[in-house]
Amino acid sequence: MADNQKFDGSPEESRDGGMLLSGTNLERAGDHNQRVTLHAIRVNGPITRTDLADITGLTPPAIANITKRLMQDNLIKEAGRVRGARGQPPLKLVINPDSWFSVGVNVDRDHMTLVVLDFQGTVRARSSREIQFALPGTVQSFFQRSIGHLLDKASIAASQLVGIGVAFPDDIQQVELPDQPQEYAAWGSVTVQQLFTSPLKVPVFVENDAAAAAMGEMQFGRGHQYQSFFYILITAALGGGLVIDGHYFRGANGRSAELGWLRGHDGFSRTRQLQNIVSLSALNSRLAAQGYRVSSPRGLTRLDAGGQAIVSTWVETAVEALLETLLAINCLINPQAVLIGGRLPASIVEELARRLNERLLPYAATMPAIAPVERAVMSDDAPAVGAAILPFTHRLLPTRSALMKVSGG
Repeated sequence: MADNQKFDGSPEESRDGGMLLSGTNLERAGDHNQRVTLHAIRVNGPITRTDLADITGLTPPAIANITKRLMQDNLIKEAGRVRGARGQPPLKLVINPDSWFSVGVNVDRDHMTLVVLDFQGTVRARSSREIQFALPGTVQSFFQRSIGHLLDKASIAASQLVGIGVAFPDDIQQVELPDQPQEYAAWGSVTVQQLFTSPLKVPVFVENDAAAAAMGEMQFGRGHQYQSFFYILITAALGGGLVIDGHYFRGANGRSAELGWLRGHDGFSRTRQLQNIVSLSALNSRLAAQGYRVSSPRGLTRLDAGGQAIVSTWVETAVEALLETLLAINCLINPQAVLIGGRLPASIVEELARRLNERLLPYAATMPAIAPVERAVMSDDAPAVGAAILPFTHRLLPTRSALMKVSGG
């Protein structure tokens, strides 16, 4: 398949989302049609060739030729026949999960995570390290030491890799977080791609961590239920991502949904950036001020009653800080849902979502629409998994283009 299509991280529209996966019968569109068909099988499989023709709008002969090529390339495989059909029962097709793989990397101020992902979205191997403000050399060493072991653990050859995706916070050296060392400014002069070019000789794609997490949710999480959603990523800082009509929306300068830079009240009669209020760093600072220190987000679930009370107070502070912003998001964007992901334990995210829904409820009578707030399906590793999707999109999946159409359009 050709690699020169413009990448925007967006999937094609799914059958369940009110939009139609659409191919084209125009000449010289074979690569596009193959990508559309492959994605249709990935989202809807097991699926017959007849149903593929209905979904994509391609002719049955075109579908037959495309699926033959996909079979020869080992990208799809047969999954039995439809039972109860008259005559010769049609074959069902599914993605071959052992065909191609991708590596996803998430680098943040408090951890590094690596995942090896198959084309069905299953994490085959994972490695993570809790480390505060890792410098570029430390990140590069961790990757080089770990990647070979991960591939061996999953019995995956380097030749089966499509590429490496890296989820990396924008302005990582500029956002001042508690205990951030001066030498962390070194990230400002580093080309991130170069840290991951060795030992694997595959393409490297770098994406904002919140954008990658939203793309991961779009492909493998709530994106199959919601075509338009706002994604909130709570990590050491705070980020956001915006999906509209099944496509990730970047904005004019690629900086849409920059939630962390907005301002809110911190519970102490001060107005601060949201990322200094609603973040793991902010929560850990509150705990540390009262003598509680946790080495990882998982430690938040093992606190005694005093520590749990601090977490509960922080949740209420986060809710109040986010309230005006969520009201604005509902008015300006009108999403189907607001999804919260990141490294917070699921129980805390669910409590945060519950309290936000309660605080938003009184505004329902005077607002055009209020979207529900929910925990994202993908949480801890969402940025890494989302990053791993980038090479798949570049190499195998359809991208938004003039060749596509909306159903009924």
